[in-house]
Amino acid sequence: MVYRVLHYGEEPLRNESQPVEKIDNDIRRLVEDMFETMYASNGVGLAAPQIGKNIRLAIIDTGENPLVFINPEIVKSSGKEICDEGCLSFPGLSEKVQRATRVVARATNLEGQKFEIEAEGLLARAIQHELDHLDGVLFIDRISKARRLQIKHDLELIQEGHSLLEDDEESES
Repeated sequence: MVYRVLHYGEEPLRNESQPVEKIDNDIRRLVEDMFETMYASNGVGLAAPQIGKNIRLAIIDTGENPLVFINPEIVKSSGKEICDEGCLSFPGLSEKVQRATRVVARATNLEGQKFEIEAEGLLARAIQHELDHLDGVLFIDRISKARRLQIKHDLELIQEGHSLLEDDEESES
């Protein structure tokens, strides 16, 4: 089932998520639905709060190996880089965000096994982005206040349920 991805301004995006207590068929089905939702939206990551579920669950697929992160945490990070970043909850918006270049994350997989992953590049960025969602932190929180003021109109449009992608397509027609 494809869920509606919440847009900036919807309350669950700002709430801190609760730990997943047990991995059961409901969680397995939710993960399946999250992948279906993410692929339908052409995303590389999706956190449960983005579909209104405030639990510590995120998925990522950067094209190599689909990953499920249950109760994840970043245990180590190093380096810094600034790259363009977008978010399914901000359709059509992209901003330059500083993130660590390398991270080590710990989580539980769908089989209930704890694992640790070392990542760099896009995967490291996606892990940081999705784990931020679990704490109610959005990528625009990581840009300057001055820049947020510059994109205020775009943020208001998204908050009203518009997609900047649709606006771009209409203006090109």
